[in-house]
Amino acid sequence: MTVWWQAWIVGTAAVCAQLMGCAASLAQPKDMDAVPTAQSQTAAPPAPIIQAKSRWLPVPWSELPGLNDDPLFEAWNAWLKSCEKPLPIFSQVCRDVRRMSISSSQEQVTWLKARLQAYRVEAPLADDPGLLTAYFEPVLQGSRTATVDFKVPLYRPPAGLALRKPWFSRKDIDTLPEAQAALKGREIAWVADAIDALVLHIQGSGRIQLASAPGAAGAMPAAGAEQIRLAYDSTNGQAYKSVGRWLLDQNEIRDATWPGIKAWVAQNPQRLQELLWSNPRVVFFREEAVNAADSQTGPRGAQGVPLTPGRSIAVDPGSIPYGTPVWLSSPGPQISLNKLVIAQDTGSAITGAVRADYFAGMGAEAGELAGRLKQPLRLWVLWPRPAEKSTAPAPLNTSP
Repeated sequence: MTVWWQAWIVGTAAVCAQLMGCAASLAQPKDMDAVPTAQSQTAAPPAPIIQAKSRWLPVPWSELPGLNDDPLFEAWNAWLKSCEKPLPIFSQVCRDVRRMSISSSQEQVTWLKARLQAYRVEAPLADDPGLLTAYFEPVLQGSRTATVDFKVPLYRPPAGLALRKPWFSRKDIDTLPEAQAALKGREIAWVADAIDALVLHIQGSGRIQLASAPGAAGAMPAAGAEQIRLAYDSTNGQAYKSVGRWLLDQNEIRDATWPGIKAWVAQNPQRLQELLWSNPRVVFFREEAVNAADSQTGPRGAQGVPLTPGRSIAVDPGSIPYGTPVWLSSPGPQISLNKLVIAQDTGSAITGAVRADYFAGMGAEAGELAGRLKQPLRLWVLWPRPAEKSTAPAPLNTSP
């Protein structure tokens, strides 16, 4: 090869390299922060994160089923609520969450991949198949005063609750004059059905649609009637016992869902008190007003923010911290879910690494789903990348 031919090749290559570099730079968006690009595939994978009750294993985003099919704007509304009380590690992320709230779902997916790392949640030592259940906010008809139709009371905490632990049991409250005297005047409202009241106790909160003519026998709520929320305040300190489990142990039923329990009560009304007394725990409530802004949101969860139907879950805080975005996957006969949810609540029965209680919403339809949902579950937490100048979370030992 002649010298001039070698020089020509070298010079041409240099020009091509310069042109390709210019083309690459022109292809980049001017606003690099608008929709960030995903982290380089050649970067070293992050280390697993160990929590008090779970371990998180880093995984590629392709492992999350249905990621590109979820209408993320629904979850964004729930996430914005959690960003009112963010963990320190999410402070910077929450600023971006607010900025991305009006972006398209595809832009939000791109942002998620760039800013966060997906981690599969697993049990620390044993294989955990995971369990998804659901809960809801009951909406009951009721009255400010006892009537022929509304005679099951729902109480504020008694004055001496803190002085006696545990306090009187459910049976004691129904039978002992001392317990009844302590609760006299503490009634917030009365409802018609004792099983509905028990459901409200177990769910921890609910709404009461007040009768249009309080105190009138047979008065039922009219359109636009006042609605109040009964939020969880405290309990009598007695252990919770499942009435469904009691019926199963008595060989009374095979269907321990709320519809099955109500069907048993309809056939055995003389045993209603026996059923109720099998659960000694009683919940006491505080009254909260329900305004127009509250009509589409649930009660405040353990994080202290209102729950969003279909996008809030209750978790074990020893496995997943409050305010964490979580990808949830649960195929089953009741409903199939692949969606972004936010860990915003907990519950006494929600324990373990791969465990979640899905907030189904308010009213009868949500209650029907909540009463029957029990199916396998997989969870992935979405955690800020190290590039966000954050650190891994310390194991959480807090209890609800």
